[in-house]
Amino acid sequence: MAGKESTISALLEPTVASLGFQLWGLELISPNRRPTLRVYIEGDSGVTVDDCATVSRHLSSVLDVEDPIQGEYTLEVSSPGIDRLLFAADQYALYVGEPIEVRLRFPFEGRRRFRGWLMGLEGDDVVVRIDDHDFLLPMKQIDKARVQPRLDSKGGKSG
Repeated sequence: MAGKESTISALLEPTVASLGFQLWGLELISPNRRPTLRVYIEGDSGVTVDDCATVSRHLSSVLDVEDPIQGEYTLEVSSPGIDRLLFAADQYALYVGEPIEVRLRFPFEGRRRFRGWLMGLEGDDVVVRIDDHDFLLPMKQIDKARVQPRLDSKGGKSG
């Protein structure tokens, strides 16, 4: 997580926890001139739209007071979903054996995108198996990592 995102995460985590949720991660994206702060929350029994609205109201108050983002921005609160982004080492450990897509900030062995199977962690590297080759991708170089959902033939989640 980048420096500004880490700072915002540390600022918001206590509020999210006080509401009974885990701060799964966040993204600060600027596709246009107006940035979007996307906050992902997780709950023991899932996350509803009402949960997101409640957390959003509380986080808005904290952000208004602390003002960590200059200018106007959009706040979005969401569950991580089944194709969830991974932000921390402990999250990767939860999805060993699952299909994953990783995008790096800079090319590694001539490529930035890796789609394969998450085999685990080795030190500060994420191990992704593609065909019969294991790639050790430095966690600090990962721009985005997303678990790829496996759907069974009936359209439901398998595994």
